[in-house]
Amino acid sequence: MSTTVQQHSSRSRVMAITAGVAGNILEWYDFAIYGFFAPVLGQLFFPAEDPTTSLIASFGAFAAGFLMRPVGGALFGYIGDRVGRKRALNLSVLLMAVPTFLIGLIPTHAQIGMGAAVILVLLRMLQGLSVGGEYTSSIVYLAESAPEGKRGLFTSTSMMGAIGGILLGSFLGSIITGMLTEAQLQSWGWRIPFLFGILVAGIGYLIRRHMPETLSEQEEKENPLRTLRRNWVQVVQVSGLNMLSAIFFYALFVFVVTWLVDYVEESRTLALRLNSVSLLIFMVAILFFAHLSDRIGRKRLIIPGAVAIILFGYPLFWLMHHHDETMILAGEIGLAVLAAAYMAPIPATLTEMFPKNIRVSAVSVGYNLAYAIFGGTVPMVAVWLIKKEHDDLAFVWYIIAAAVVSLIVAFSLHRQIKNQMLD
Repeated sequence: MSTTVQQHSSRSRVMAITAGVAGNILEWYDFAIYGFFAPVLGQLFFPAEDPTTSLIASFGAFAAGFLMRPVGGALFGYIGDRVGRKRALNLSVLLMAVPTFLIGLIPTHAQIGMGAAVILVLLRMLQGLSVGGEYTSSIVYLAESAPEGKRGLFTSTSMMGAIGGILLGSFLGSIITGMLTEAQLQSWGWRIPFLFGILVAGIGYLIRRHMPETLSEQEEKENPLRTLRRNWVQVVQVSGLNMLSAIFFYALFVFVVTWLVDYVEESRTLALRLNSVSLLIFMVAILFFAHLSDRIGRKRLIIPGAVAIILFGYPLFWLMHHHDETMILAGEIGLAVLAAAYMAPIPATLTEMFPKNIRVSAVSVGYNLAYAIFGGTVPMVAVWLIKKEHDDLAFVWYIIAAAVVSLIVAFSLHRQIKNQMLD
């Protein structure tokens, strides 16, 4: 009898992980391919005499999607806390699929003028609305499905989905850029990865149709709007912790492709390939550090992780600023390990800061504010800093400043968070 119960429990947990990860693959796949193809999209939708101006405008559209994330976080947080985690996750993956597919169909500036840029920005904003509910709903769902003592490891699988989406985008991007000429890429090749997103979404939705719910109908349902008023300190802490995560992640795994191509003057194919390798290292390191956080506590990893980024971030990016594939890869791998050490404990930490009846709303608001303000603007700010300072490494100081702020916030956490009971 006990064996049957254990088998059922194991199957439920596998289903929970699969369902939680599935939607994240699509969400981050889309954001990744936009970042990877930003130079091409800049020329097609925001043409300008100065290529840097065109690139900044393209990354501005990238940032527009992030501005809607707090709205999406509030909307899906409300659904997740009032209706259920499952409903929020299913709706978010469907909402992401439509604009992703439509981006692959819209005409360019050469065909309809400025209307093309307007349509692109609106679709990016719709995507941002979806992303605002997806990731945070999934980490709460995974935390509530986790067995005792393994919450850090379980919630880290949400990042595995994100990494999987970026790897998928990077892999497809490498194939497309490797097989097509620049003319073919600008004519029709850039559309392929966006159209492909509808297949990823369909698979994710089918998987989630059968996921179990973790929010009981008998549990108290509180108006999530009270979250900010009664728990504003913790919400600010969530934003502060994720400030470094947002800036470092998008600098290292999205902007770095453009940086290697436009400033280090490496080929796009090489940049995407090295990015894929560093993502694989990041994936393995995430699992290791997440498991370690279950054993020693979250703060004991978050604080040293932030300190390490402050100390070693610049030297490792400097290592990448060379026409040497081995040096670039060594720098990327080192940065990926630092990112994993800091970021792996974060998802579990966020879920352990709030009671169940407001958990999705509170985590969503704090997390998405950080990513809206800091994450989506990373490529645009990085290009601007490089141009202003005439220094290809100027953006690294932005990362270091964020690490200092997040380190202070980490010290402010009032207890050593480790496997706190989730009611």
